Amino acid sequence: MRRELHHFRNNRELFVLSLPGIVYKLIFAYLPMVGLIIAFKNYRYDLGMFGSKWVGLENFRYLFSTDAAWRITRNTVLYNAAYILTTAAAALLLAILLNEVKAKWSKYYQTALFLPYFLSWVLVGYVAYAFLNHSDGFINRTLEAFGMEPISWYQNAGPWPVILILVQLWKAVGFNTLIYFAGIIGINGEYYEAAKIDGATKRQMAMKITIPLLAPLVIIMLILSIGNMFRGDFGLHYFIPNNSGFLYGSTDIIDTYVYRALREVGNVSMSAATGFYQSVVGFILVLLANGIVRKINPDHSLW
Repeated sequence: MRRELHHFRNNRELFVLSLPGIVYKLIFAYLPMVGLIIAFKNYRYDLGMFGSKWVGLENFRYLFSTDAAWRITRNTVLYNAAYILTTAAAALLLAILLNEVKAKWSKYYQTALFLPYFLSWVLVGYVAYAFLNHSDGFINRTLEAFGMEPISWYQNAGPWPVILILVQLWKAVGFNTLIYFAGIIGINGEYYEAAKIDGATKRQMAMKITIPLLAPLVIIMLILSIGNMFRGDFGLHYFIPNNSGFLYGSTDIIDTYVYRALREVGNVSMSAATGFYQSVVGFILVLLANGIVRKINPDHSLW
């Protein structure tokens, strides 16, 4: 205790600066965890959270006994795996290319890449609808101009895995690119100067210097992303497909399914059970991913 108090006194300015973040996490992340007991109760509004009847694991059993349980779990995992891999690869490539751009133009490219990250999924959904609308959409108008038949995008589930991956990549790649770009800026320039003297090409410097030195950052980003493998992006999978029933088999994930169940049936307990299940699985995945990385290279793990 004496050692901790001494550490606090020596770093009290840093602790004061971190106080707003600690208070924010306490109010919005830790205090609401009391509500997890709803997942184990038959919640009734008139009885309240503590007065409702305990039902144990009945809410979890209801979730996994539905016909859609396998489909939504499969979609959630596969989509998130595709999002993680495509975003990491594209962001790393763009960060390397951005490092080759002259400083005068770099800020314009950064702004163009980062801007979609601030757009809400509702707005992006309208943009997607402007492209995919059957009668007046840009893509169908283009197809008709070339003498081809228009496609009913919101009734044809086949293309939607590609559409969702492309939309998510367009919106999220800018944020990850700037993180990797900041990591590249932090690399000692002497490495590149020595490589130039040895006659290395841009590609060789990227493969032998940039990517290996960015590996710890890339691995940390992947570990953090793996924690959300079971927690899908609700806005992406609800607003972009326009909640079309024809596309549920291809676009439905755990979050959208539970939202519809909550809206139609009003089962708050099952929704709480699903959120608890997603959080526990995400926590386990982070532990496993970090354990695997630590076994391979302890210097690249989170802890």
